Amino acid sequence: EPLLEMRDTAEQRTYFDTYLAPLFEHKLVRSLTSMKASLFGLGIPPAQYDSLASAGGGDMSVVLKQRLEKLVCDFPIAENYFAQQAFGRRYPSGDGGPLPLYLQSHNFADLRNRADRVTVVNRSVTQRLADEPEGSMDAYVLLDAQDWMTDQQLNELWAEITRTAKPGSKVIFRTADEPSLLPGRVSPEILARWTYHEARSREMTARDRSAIYGGFHLYELNA
Repeated sequence: EPLLEMRDTAEQRTYFDTYLAPLFEHKLVRSLTSMKASLFGLGIPPAQYDSLASAGGGDMSVVLKQRLEKLVCDFPIAENYFAQQAFGRRYPSGDGGPLPLYLQSHNFADLRNRADRVTVVNRSVTQRLADEPEGSMDAYVLLDAQDWMTDQQLNELWAEITRTAKPGSKVIFRTADEPSLLPGRVSPEILARWTYHEARSREMTARDRSAIYGGFHLYELNA
């Protein structure tokens, strides 16, 4: 893949404008991306498809073009292991290129020594938190799971998060669409106990090298 050999983002921009951007003008591409089943292979279920498409006014091809542009143009390919996977379907061999921390060989000993600290639980986060005492947690990582939750599920989840959180606890998550999905869906009484760090969230969204998500969000429980 030519992209993997490019030396800087200027070359990457030229490649995107010349070869990739025009693809999204083809009727076939626009037709295929309008079908929800076309994105199942990317792990995007129907509920998340709708959220993702809303970022482009309902036109999925617009969103995919924007996200691909970010992946190709905003970060040096040589330093972005998400792009290495997307375009090369592999990570660089050895430690000679960008790798997630857990695949870097100098971290293997730490991983081995601390593996017994990990507990695998096959339950929803809401169910798991229900077993924990009040004020016992300080960090929550929700990934993008909320994108396909109902309003009831969101409220049940955030009720448990709020109950188990210590003052100053932080919650991070991603969304397919750009704005946070909580306002208007989670109870105002619950959200009033949290501060949304909007500027920090925008900063982290811009730094998200995976590029497929519209937003990264940070909430902190008020003291």
